[in-house]
Amino acid sequence: MRLFTRLAVTAAAALATVAATSVPASAAQTTDVRIITLNDLHGNLEPPAGSGGKVFLADGTSVDAGGAAFVATHVKQLESQVHNSMVLSAGDNVGASPVISALFHDEPTIDFLNELGVKASVVGNHELDEGYQELLRMQFGGCNQTDGCQFRPTYQGADFPILGSNVYFTNGLPALLPFSVQFSGGVPIGIIGATLKDLPSVVTPDAIKGLKFGDETQAINRTANLLDLLGIKAQVVLLHQGDETLPGSGPNDCKTQPNGDADVIAKNVSPKVDAIFTGHSHQQYNCVINDPAGNPRPVIQGASFGRLLSVVDLKIDKRTRDVVRSQTKAHNEIVTRDVTPDPAVAKLVDEAKTKSGPIANKQVGTITGDLTAAGAPSGESKMGDVIADAQLEGTKANNAVVAITNPGGIRADLTYASSPNGEGDGVVTYGEAFTVQPFANIMQTITLTGANLKNVLEQQWGQPGGTKILQISSSLHYTYSASAPIGSRISNITVNGTPVDPAATFRVSVNNFLAAGGDGFTEFTKGTDLAGGPVDLDALIAYLGAHPGIAPPPADRITMVP
Repeated sequence: MRLFTRLAVTAAAALATVAATSVPASAAQTTDVRIITLNDLHGNLEPPAGSGGKVFLADGTSVDAGGAAFVATHVKQLESQVHNSMVLSAGDNVGASPVISALFHDEPTIDFLNELGVKASVVGNHELDEGYQELLRMQFGGCNQTDGCQFRPTYQGADFPILGSNVYFTNGLPALLPFSVQFSGGVPIGIIGATLKDLPSVVTPDAIKGLKFGDETQAINRTANLLDLLGIKAQVVLLHQGDETLPGSGPNDCKTQPNGDADVIAKNVSPKVDAIFTGHSHQQYNCVINDPAGNPRPVIQGASFGRLLSVVDLKIDKRTRDVVRSQTKAHNEIVTRDVTPDPAVAKLVDEAKTKSGPIANKQVGTITGDLTAAGAPSGESKMGDVIADAQLEGTKANNAVVAITNPGGIRADLTYASSPNGEGDGVVTYGEAFTVQPFANIMQTITLTGANLKNVLEQQWGQPGGTKILQISSSLHYTYSASAPIGSRISNITVNGTPVDPAATFRVSVNNFLAAGGDGFTEFTKGTDLAGGPVDLDALIAYLGAHPGIAPPPADRITMVP
């Protein structure tokens, strides 16, 4: 009931305030408004480690970036340059977070965003990791039903609305606010939120029970028309969907894969919308894509983890209250670490770090070199190899002979030089392992035929979110041809060195997300004789403890041929 009350109040307030802000003819004709947006923060309050803490430039060099206290300083600098500024988020503020945020159900991250002055956010898929009721708690406050309030005695909730114009209950009623209206420079600005329509494919079914997700473009256009009827002409979209980029793409290049998800949406979203901030794909790009009326419009994304801030400068005609589209400017600002960290945010981060320290700093293993999440040309990654091996070892009691994990479940590198001064120590702490595997997915072992196994591997291509190369245990090897037709790319599959018979059966361990067909791997749902196993993080920690001095494995499990 609270949600519908807020919907009514939002619409009524927007209409009343628009009517009250007519501009005298003698007033200045235009006003400048700067919109600063971050996306896919994922609770990275500390500067991220490894490749996740770098921004890669077009020339191949990189810049260390990210960290909440540095984000806050850069935001304040950007705000100081344009008097009328506002901060927004394109989703995935929380979820898949490092331990200093996740241990407290991401309350420290919401506190940071409140401190930053965020005015609105779209719901990302990870905001729903713990379900709709937990999302409402993150919005409105209160203590977690299971763990209570562990970070501070109370939790007040987000000071900003979490939007989702295409999120509904199964009865068709809206489950989230579709828009927010903010005033800046004396004019109202409509902020529309839309998340990816394929969200059910990237979360577990239980997390979104009772919800459904509609077409992004239709929801945005419907909301844009409503805002227009309310007299709100300046409009921006927070879209939790994004495109993939081509190699060598810098923060302000537009080297995106053609006909990507966000590209298609942007080309069809109403000309009433003046700028589109995207997320989800963790890519960096700054594009101009013409709207259906042929007018240029910025479509931008700022990587992830607080490494970039997407900045769009709008010039708004005070008489029409609409954006002068030809004078819009956009850029991605690197959150460098060569500035003075914001004291208030640094204090918040230190509090979270101190309170999580007894758990986070416990040593759980050692490595002899970096275990990177990024894949070799074949898509196989060193971190993925180790995780899959750990999952196989952790489910041997289920007679598992193969383990397979999804690349999206691998959130960070394990770096050999993990101490603050960069010295190599090879120590892996609980906090570092948690950052790699933060979802608490449960391992499950199922029986698949050889034909099922081949079909699973064929499903790595042709998915709505793009190619997803599964990470596999050392017991499984195969070859693929990237140029062969989708559905016919896989050959030479072996398990423990023996060619796979399509009619033979194999015990295969996957997490519960994949077992339910997550990421489009529907072939896993054909598995039988399901047996439960450990939490994926527990399997990894046990493996690290049992095998001190883990060396980065060679990328020899997946062979890629033309």
